[in-house]
Amino acid sequence: MLRRREQELARSTAREAEEKARQNAQKRALARVVFTPEARQRLSNLKLVKPELASQVEGYLITLAQQGKIAVPIDDDTLKEVLEKVQPKRDTKIWRL
Repeated sequence: MLRRREQELARSTAREAEEKARQNAQKRALARVVFTPEARQRLSNLKLVKPELASQVEGYLITLAQQGKIAVPIDDDTLKEVLEKVQPKRDTKIWRL
């Protein structure tokens, strides 16, 4: 009984990994169509620093492009504008004693 449960878990894990790999491949294929090479490079650089933000912005823009709500391909300047609007501005204060 325990062995059967282990086998079921192993199959389930393998299916989940396979599904995730398929989704990632589909996302990369869509990104090639939706983004210019410069914009893709900017997104990959952003993924190194802020992976969650990059994934959210990429998913959001791909969805908008699929719905026809944004012009395709998205160039680097447009991506910069979106990132500036999404990221909060940080104020730097210098205190002197």
